[in-house]
Amino acid sequence: MTTRIHLTVVAILVFAPALAVAGPADRFVASEAMIPMRDGVKLHTRIFIPKDQTASPPPIILVRTPYGTGSAADNFTTYLKAMADDGYIFAFQDLRGKFESQGVFVMQRPAREPSQTDALDEGTDTYDTIEWLLKNTPRNNGRVGMLGVSYLGWTTIMGAIEPHPALKAISPQASPADMWLGDDFHHNGAFRLSYGFEYAYELESGKNLTHFDFDRHDTFDWYLTLGPLANVNTKYFHGKVPTWNDFVAHPDYDAFWKKQTMIPHIKDVKVPTLNVAGWWDQEDFYGPVRIYDALERHDRDHKNFLVVGPWNHGGWGRQTGDRLGPITFDSATAKYFRDEIQAPWFAYFLKDKGKLDQPEALTFEAGANKWRRWDSWPPRNGAADKALYFGPGQTLSFEPPRGEGDSLHDQYVSDPAHPVPYRHRPIQPTYFPGGSKWTTWLVEDQRFVDNRADVLAWETPPLDHDLSIAGEVAADLFASTTGGDADWIVKLIDVYPEDYPEDWDMAGYQLMVANEVFRGRYREGFEKPKPIEPGAVLEYTFSLHTQNYTFLKGHKIMVQVQSTWFPIIDRNPQTFTPNIFEAKEADFRAATHRIHRSERHPSHVKIPVVAKPRS
Repeated sequence: MTTRIHLTVVAILVFAPALAVAGPADRFVASEAMIPMRDGVKLHTRIFIPKDQTASPPPIILVRTPYGTGSAADNFTTYLKAMADDGYIFAFQDLRGKFESQGVFVMQRPAREPSQTDALDEGTDTYDTIEWLLKNTPRNNGRVGMLGVSYLGWTTIMGAIEPHPALKAISPQASPADMWLGDDFHHNGAFRLSYGFEYAYELESGKNLTHFDFDRHDTFDWYLTLGPLANVNTKYFHGKVPTWNDFVAHPDYDAFWKKQTMIPHIKDVKVPTLNVAGWWDQEDFYGPVRIYDALERHDRDHKNFLVVGPWNHGGWGRQTGDRLGPITFDSATAKYFRDEIQAPWFAYFLKDKGKLDQPEALTFEAGANKWRRWDSWPPRNGAADKALYFGPGQTLSFEPPRGEGDSLHDQYVSDPAHPVPYRHRPIQPTYFPGGSKWTTWLVEDQRFVDNRADVLAWETPPLDHDLSIAGEVAADLFASTTGGDADWIVKLIDVYPEDYPEDWDMAGYQLMVANEVFRGRYREGFEKPKPIEPGAVLEYTFSLHTQNYTFLKGHKIMVQVQSTWFPIIDRNPQTFTPNIFEAKEADFRAATHRIHRSERHPSHVKIPVVAKPRS
């Protein structure tokens, strides 16, 4: 989950990077404290109090992290600069069992039930920390705010389930919501292998951050040589990494995973909440939108808001945000968020300063490169669902297919021994100190799979007008296989013109706009997997998440379908086994998959088309 990297440079993603500016020593008095929790465990906290005492007593901003507070002050140069300039007390805290805090670390410690008044969770630790800070930091105004990215966003929303009365505003940013349905460790039952392996080892191999020592630069080769997932414990972890053991013991969406999600605990909106997400977040896009949705069901007093920008994981906290990889956005979107959205949000609720001019949802529409304001998300009005149907000759059209018969399909052989890479090779370790491309893989040119026989593609003619979408994108596949299980990966792609004098490096570029994977065994429910009947044409419907994007005139729309995405997604054996974590080498077999496109089986992708251009 989240923003992590080698310990020596952890600030790059967890906190904003230090720039060539003066440090905070001239503006803050820094101190450290071991804050006692209700069970006697003490949590290490770094506190920064403004030296300037001429202004009114400041509020407190609390950030709770499993990644260490050593680089906390770097926040004041970018991520929190506008707020630091405005005057706050800042407190950065190590979670239980991490770095200099006492206690035992538990990954995604579940929220306690209301009846468990003696139980502990991240909410109780947050409550106790706020109580201590109010009593022990001089001249605070009695109000507290929380924010943070990824795991830090998760601790933020957890702190608001049973909030301290002084907690007056929060901003959970890129927070995971459900680690099985759609965030870091699984997507629709498909296991996120490289991320789950590397992250579990990183956080649970010691009190600090420990990185797995790969013996190959291209981890695609390493994971393929690894073989079945059972070899992880046999050869490397030996049962000593708790989260990996949980993966093995709980392959399906059982009570263990359901207990971890905070969604059932969201029963009202107790604290004004600014949810933040990035369209190309490589770790947690499902989570922040899901949390916003859950809060919105109870938002009677209009306290719940959403901002989605053209960012990767935590990209709004770093640099200017005028581009992501080769994709440009014509403005400093990240700086705009920090200065014009985040800072005014906390100033309004914690200082009674300014006027709140925050729409229900504020989204950046890439392609058009404009910020859009909405009174709901997804929009209740202004967008209509339209189907893009797969057709003969690799065509994609709004016209439904005609005709019946077994010949109306496209097919490919999916071989687990030769999986499709999920990004350009070499695939370095996720947090490779030499510069992993992990952070921008979602905007990589998809032409690198053009010559693969196990990737299908359908494409529209060049558009004769701009086409904007706003809302949920969804796949509706009618598929069959010769195997007993299969993964279905669907990608919605913007294809740039071949004649593109504006930027010749982008000529013919294939940019993923939306994507998702679905593990076929869960087509009838995530709790109990069922084998696929070989040869049966079955329907698979799943969300590719929400998006606000404009396909420009002259561009084409493409849909790609494949069944491996390695090693971000583990290899499906394609022979049904009750637990893929216990599959044997002999279970991994090639299978022929068919995507059907007849009147009876009209495979398509649904997109929410905006009826008229927005100003």
